[in-house]
Amino acid sequence: MQIKKQGLKPQPASTAVLVRQAARDIEVLLLLRNRHLVFNGGQWVFPGGRIDPLDYPDADCKQEYQAALNAAVRETEEEAGITIELEALRHIAHWTTPEGYSRRFSTWFFLATLTRSVTIKVDHQEIIDFCWRSPCNALLASERGELQLPEPTLQTLRSIAPYRSTSSLHEALAQRPVHVFPKDSQDYPRHCIPR
Repeated sequence: MQIKKQGLKPQPASTAVLVRQAARDIEVLLLLRNRHLVFNGGQWVFPGGRIDPLDYPDADCKQEYQAALNAAVRETEEEAGITIELEALRHIAHWTTPEGYSRRFSTWFFLATLTRSVTIKVDHQEIIDFCWRSPCNALLASERGELQLPEPTLQTLRSIAPYRSTSSLHEALAQRPVHVFPKDSQDYPRHCIPR
């Protein structure tokens, strides 16, 4: 349970939505967070976490977009043992935890398609398990109470569920703007995004 607080500044964070092509559908990688963790404990999430000072290319705060990319790569390596390239990441969403929560994050969401076979290695401390599921299967499992998904993960899965191939997903993403939640979020650092 989260204690409500007012005026808490959201911390910058980054998430990588990893997708791969399966026989009849796309699949996404979900990681199970240890239930003892304060934030999203016991929930299935995409690899991700807080942006660290070393993720910034220099001391310029306007480099947050680059820092978010670096953090997505680093967190994916730390939480799943997968190395991804910066160039593979496509910015798809930005979520800010609403006011009133004891922890708030301003999170960049990136999508990357894996085109080669990978071995997932979790640390069995912060992350205790993983699974590959189609977005539709994950959403159904959530409805049945089999998977506990935080709202940004749930909404991201809903947004990519209609696509059965990675190519159709990428075509659709190229045609639509980045999803910003809340829609009028003042915490979305638009000035940090390269033109």
